[in-house]
Amino acid sequence: MISLQSKSISAFTCFGDVNRNLNIKSITMSDTYVPLISSGVAGPLGVVHLPRLWQKVSLEATGKLASGYPAVGKGFDAMTLAALGLDEQAVRDYIKQDKPTYPEFEAWVKQNAKSLTREAIEKHNAAVRGYNADDATRRSILSACGIPDDTAAPKDAVNLNNLDDWYEFHQAVLKG
Repeated sequence: MISLQSKSISAFTCFGDVNRNLNIKSITMSDTYVPLISSGVAGPLGVVHLPRLWQKVSLEATGKLASGYPAVGKGFDAMTLAALGLDEQAVRDYIKQDKPTYPEFEAWVKQNAKSLTREAIEKHNAAVRGYNADDATRRSILSACGIPDDTAAPKDAVNLNNLDDWYEFHQAVLKG
């Protein structure tokens, strides 16, 4: 059993009996969460960023998304919705009403996406992976993380977003 916000629930129901093998007594979670699923992660459908979009919208729907993070932003979130032909409000409504697991969300995407072809997915994934942040954003993130802005520093938005998320997580949770 995991204790979340004074409620006890069974964890990891997606994997059936796996949770019986875990020796988890209690985990205390904060009131809000920095989304830590990378934009470079894909679920079984193979669409990068889709798991992060699900996590952010899910957190917002329960009032648990850390401040400063939009549930659906104008960058990778909008790109993902457009690439798949998904309506933003329909995605928000489904997640808020049904609170799906990620596999349930992907099943819903399969039923509701207007352009879920291999070509559309590959084009989208290449666009996400190939997107470079602007200079000011890159410098700001690298500076906050104490990383020199030199030729070895990442320029792509996926890795810069990862660094930013890890920094924000450290500030909110670990620094104390």
